[in-house]
Amino acid sequence: MAFPGLQHIAITVSDLERSTQWYSRLFGADPVLDEDEEGGQFHHTVFALDGGNLFGLHTHQGRESGDPADEHRTGVDHISFGLNGTAELEQWRDRLDELGISHGGIKKAHYGSGVSFRDPDNIALEFFIAPGT
Repeated sequence: MAFPGLQHIAITVSDLERSTQWYSRLFGADPVLDEDEEGGQFHHTVFALDGGNLFGLHTHQGRESGDPADEHRTGVDHISFGLNGTAELEQWRDRLDELGISHGGIKKAHYGSGVSFRDPDNIALEFFIAPGT
């Protein structure tokens, strides 16, 4: 049996309004869902991405630490968005510049190339292409 691909990812943010605005600009779209979870434990704001994937922002009632994300602690190291080739990677680098989002430029390695950047909570994100694309 083949292992299934990812369907969605949800991250916890410290300021839902700020993060919703930031990700709306990055994704070029408004959320498709913005509501409290039925049990009242958390609020989720969800974006629909190409390929049928969902990207969610969560806040948990009274449980945020307010600490910035840190990939050196146990948890998520980074989230990577796959691209088809160098031209797309260059376009996204330029789009980050247009949005005023700081990034590390295109970095090339034997396992692929990417552009790394961070969201308002310091969560590490990247655009990535496989080697030879």
